Amino acid sequence: MEATGTDEVEKIKSKFMSAWHNMKYSWVLKTKTYFSRNSPVFLLGKCYHFKTEGEYRALHSFQSSSAGVSTEISGNVEEFRKDFISRIWLTYREEFPQIKGSALTTDCGWGCTLRTGQMLLAQGLMLHFLGRAWVWPEALAMDSCDSESWPSSTVRKLTASFEASLTAERDPRLLARPPARRDWDGTERRNELYHRKIISWFGDSPLAAFGLHQLIEYGKKSGKMAGDWYGPAVVAHILRKAVEEARDPELQGVTVYVAQDCTVYSSDVIDRQCSFVDSGKAGTKAVIILVPVRLGGERTNTDYLEFVKGILSLEYCVGIIGGRPKQSYYFAGFQDDSLIYMDPHYCQSFVDVSIKDFPLESFHCPSPKKMSFKKMDPSCTIGFYCRTVQDFEKASEEITKMLKSSSKEKYPLFTFVKGHSRDYDFASSPLHEENDLFSEDEKKRLKRFSTEEFVLL
Repeated sequence: MEATGTDEVEKIKSKFMSAWHNMKYSWVLKTKTYFSRNSPVFLLGKCYHFKTEGEYRALHSFQSSSAGVSTEISGNVEEFRKDFISRIWLTYREEFPQIKGSALTTDCGWGCTLRTGQMLLAQGLMLHFLGRAWVWPEALAMDSCDSESWPSSTVRKLTASFEASLTAERDPRLLARPPARRDWDGTERRNELYHRKIISWFGDSPLAAFGLHQLIEYGKKSGKMAGDWYGPAVVAHILRKAVEEARDPELQGVTVYVAQDCTVYSSDVIDRQCSFVDSGKAGTKAVIILVPVRLGGERTNTDYLEFVKGILSLEYCVGIIGGRPKQSYYFAGFQDDSLIYMDPHYCQSFVDVSIKDFPLESFHCPSPKKMSFKKMDPSCTIGFYCRTVQDFEKASEEITKMLKSSSKEKYPLFTFVKGHSRDYDFASSPLHEENDLFSEDEKKRLKRFSTEEFVLL
């Protein structure tokens, strides 16, 4: 009886916290983001130029203008908006199926690290299945949505939501308009199928390969529970394990490598790319490389700005994770000395991605935000994608040159080293770990990193 009573108290407490977080993170912030007409804007390797200066309001119409520079990929405001909105946006959710071993049905207030990690992985999968040139055909249609109500009616229903949270009742919301009917050709149909499939892998259900429920299960092996703060190394290895354990045949051609102590061991990466596919069939896998680094000591060193901008100028970059203490953001571009990012700290309703034609709008961010590089915490994680071994070798050479030119008198942020990690008497290669999700050396390293107050991935 006492245990049952304790469980009931925990459930009531969880619902009170859910209601509070729902109110706290559901306001539509009417902040304005300004872009200069005089400076190019980079977004994950693509460059855009704007002819007119003014505020960027994603929920309002823009006048198209032509611009072009022969040496760069260039475009106008509309093209930038379409490209930005096409990136997958993963935020706090509420009222999803209860997380195993807890009474939680929301990740508001604690899941931003996992959400930004999901966004980083999602961009890698988009490059793998759709390519960098793909944009969502319906991206600009989001303009017609009312800025006061997109993507939910939470702001106008705070009291109703609070009561529903206490009584565990569902309060369905219209997250999107029905998709517009259009005639798809073969390529468009294929792309739309992969678009939906990638999002479905990040659904908030126990069956989703990279959903919150699965990531938390992997996190338990490192001592992390639902509701805890997740450190950078923990999340990086959770993502690696999630990809390794994914059973969908479509995902057998992708792997994740996490750098060890700011070092990328080339032979370990190539071994992962050339490992067996589909239980015995030889093949080459694409690799998503995650490199946790620090951009300085106690504060961010502005000398690293040019390197960060250089990384975001590469088309195979899948983004940078960083932000502020216990606040994680997904950085995807820059203009001048400000980084462009997507914010996961926004509460939205659960979407059942298992149903046909589930609404897509809440998975795409309508408006970018900007942050001065100086305001970032030094801890961050860089991610990039390589489809083949040749791509990896080319990328390592290019990034190494950037590191050398930007390091000057400082130590480089990270290095590429030939050979395997075991050749340097470090922990054994991740390829030969025991059945446990984390080796003993990894556990010690993760325990040390998890105590940091900075949220990276």
